[in-house]
Order: sequence, then C-alpha cells, then structure tokens
Amino acid sequence: MSDTVMIPWYATGFRADGFEEVLGQAAAVAMRYGASSYAVYRSKDDRYRFQQFASFESHTDWERYWEGPEMVKFRSRYSGWYQIPVLYSWWTQTAGGRLEGHEADAIEAELASSAGNGAHTV
Repeated sequence: MSDTVMIPWYATGFRADGFEEVLGQAAAVAMRYGASSYAVYRSKDDRYRFQQFASFESHTDWERYWEGPEMVKFRSRYSGWYQIPVLYSWWTQTAGGRLEGHEADAIEAELASSAGNGAHTV
C-alpha cells in the first residue's frame, strides 16, 4: 500500500501566482520517481498557502524525488518564493471514497428520491 507525503508550502509576498505554476511543474516530476499520484492544492482562504501531495510505495522513491536534481534545483532557484523551512510529513490513508461521472449523478438522483419519501441513507 502506498503512503502519501504532504508538503506544506507558503508563498512569499506577491509570488503566489508564479509559485502556483512552478510548484505544479515540480510536483509532476514525482511521477518519474515512482509516485502513483500527485496533487497540489491552493487554499481559497489564504491564497499564499499550498499543499503538495505525492503517493509513493517506498520511502526510498520519495527520497530519490525530494533529493533528486529537479527538486534540489527547484528549492534552490525558488527559495525566495516560499517560506523556509519546508517540513513534509508522511500519511497513511485509513478511509476514503470517490464518485466518478455518471456514478455521482445516479447517487444524487437516488438521494433526491429517497429524501422525498422520508428515507435516510448513509
């Protein structure tokens, strides 16, 4: 089972928009090092706050990415664009779910029809 690394980033003044772009590019590089997925989120409440996620099967693959030439160059080149230190953490998913396309529409329709007859579903 893969675990997910979460890296919180906080952009410095007036750099958030540019940082969003370069962080997205740097995050995608994780796939070259064995990540099964990656994502970058930007806070709606604090537009300078970012969360980067990457799922890896092994800690060694993560270290290869984080200490690889692309990320070393990224952290060096853009060090004035984010607050230091950057303290990442490992997470293990314990529950989850996802709705895809038509499946989500079908569940919404089912919930709407059951709401009309007083039924409750969990």
